Amino acid sequence: MDALKACYGDTSSDSDSESASPNPASAPSEGFTPLPPPPLSLLNPPNSLEYYCFNGEGSQDFLQTGQTSRIRSFPHVDGNYALQVYIPISIPSPSRKEIAAFLKKISSREPSLHAIDVDVALNILCKNDEKLEHAILGREFHISLGRTVPIRVHQIDSIVSMLRQKLQTQKCYWVDFNKWEVFVNDDHTRTFLSLEVIQGGVREITKQIEAVNAIYKLHNLPEFYKDPRPHISLAWALDDISHSLKKVIGEEMNRCAVEKSLKRCIFTCKFKGIECKIGNKTYTICKISDGH
Repeated sequence: MDALKACYGDTSSDSDSESASPNPASAPSEGFTPLPPPPLSLLNPPNSLEYYCFNGEGSQDFLQTGQTSRIRSFPHVDGNYALQVYIPISIPSPSRKEIAAFLKKISSREPSLHAIDVDVALNILCKNDEKLEHAILGREFHISLGRTVPIRVHQIDSIVSMLRQKLQTQKCYWVDFNKWEVFVNDDHTRTFLSLEVIQGGVREITKQIEAVNAIYKLHNLPEFYKDPRPHISLAWALDDISHSLKKVIGEEMNRCAVEKSLKRCIFTCKFKGIECKIGNKTYTICKISDGH
C-alpha cells in the first residue's frame, strides 16, 4: 500500500466515494504522463463496508465493488467493522450438475438473474458448464446465524470471545437443502434465488441463532429475524421480481416432478463449524473435525 501511495499519491480513506483521485499536492507536472488510477479495491480501507448487500432473511451476499448494482444497507462510518456470523456451506460435487441444470432452465426464462458474487448475467455463465459447476457452484456459501451489522473496534474481542464460549460444544449434524425458495431484501431492491433448509438441520441451526442473538443483545446489536428460515442464496436480481421468479420456479419444478428427476432433498452436507467475519478478518468460532 505504501508503494501504491508513492506512485499515485495519498488517497482519501473515505470508502463512500465512488472513485479515488490522487492528492493534488502530488499531481504530475506538465509533460509527464500520469499513471492510470489504481484499482478501487486496493484503496478501500480494511474495515470498509463498501461491499455488502443483504437479503430479507439476514443472509449476506457480496457484490463486486464499483458496479452500478452495488448498494449499502448501512452507511459507512470510519472505525466501523461489518460483523457476520455464519455456517460455511459447500455444495458436494455430485450435486452440482443437477443444480446447474436447474439454474440453466430458470435463467433462460429469467434473464435478469446474476450469480452470487458476480455481476454477470447467470444465463451467460450457464453457457459454460465447467465454469458454472466449479467456479460458481464450487465456491463457499453461507447460512447466516445473525444479522450483518456494523460494530466498533472495542467490541471485536468481546464478541469473538463470547461466540466461542457459547458455541464451542457444537456437534456434527447433517444439513438438508430441500426447497428452492425466493427471498426479497427489506427495502425490495434485491430478489434472491435460494436453497432453503426445511427439515434436517433446522433444529440445530435455530439453537445456534438463539445463541448468537443472546450475544448480539449483550452488545446492543439488533437480533435476527423472528422465525428464521436458514438458506443459501445462489443468484440475485435487481428489484422485487419475486412474483415472476416464483412462477418460473414452480413451473420448472412441476416439469422435473413429471420427469421424476426431482429429489426430495436437493443436496445434503455435514455441518463442519461456524465462522465469524469482521471487516476483512475471519475468525473460527468452532470447527468439527471429519472424524467427529
